Amino acid sequence: MTSYNPVTHVIFDLDGTLLDTEDIFTQIYQSIAERFGKVLTWKLRAQCMGRQANEAISFMIHELQLPITVQEFQDIARNDFFDIAEERFLTCKAKPGAEKLVKHLYENKIPLAIATSSKKETYDLKTKNHKELFNLFHHSVLAPNEAEVKRGKPAPDVFLVCAGRFDERPAPEKILVFEDSPSGVLAAVAAGMQVVMIPDPRVDAKLCKNATLVLNTLEKFDPELFGLPAFANEQ
Repeated sequence: MTSYNPVTHVIFDLDGTLLDTEDIFTQIYQSIAERFGKVLTWKLRAQCMGRQANEAISFMIHELQLPITVQEFQDIARNDFFDIAEERFLTCKAKPGAEKLVKHLYENKIPLAIATSSKKETYDLKTKNHKELFNLFHHSVLAPNEAEVKRGKPAPDVFLVCAGRFDERPAPEKILVFEDSPSGVLAAVAAGMQVVMIPDPRVDAKLCKNATLVLNTLEKFDPELFGLPAFANEQ
């Protein structure tokens, strides 16, 4: 069995990793692009995943040559789609295997944290009905609301800031990151951390090459590969 460097701490991304929310953003972005006669391809969408909203929108506007500003794009999203998004955020489900893995790590005293590009307003909506799960995390770093996070993913800032908020800061190589987005993987690698990628099946395999390990679901993760406690029924 292949094994990797043992870790002591774990950081999770939020959207698309712990919670099934990425398609909500995809549908909103597609709808706005279509208003201007443009098509948001999956390749372009994948390049936007994991980034802070304003950075993702700026990238889309440039690539699709949309005749609007970032602020105008955000105004359309807020005015025309917020009610729909709010309802879907409040009813979003945990990704398969997420609850089992988080609870297992918590019960085995592995320090856990979240590093996300979500801002507080949407983070609170998404996690509102998952309090039992999110109460298991030591802390969360929401990049748009953090002055210390100077650059969004794929820069490493959010993961480095997150690492520094554990009670005892671990060395980067002692941290395992779970991510679904190519930009998030690049950010974790740039931070010097190992990263397990659980990409959307539509993501080009070339965009997954930087991950330490690629899985199609958290349900397939074997903690022992990274020196973490095995699941009870697998010991």
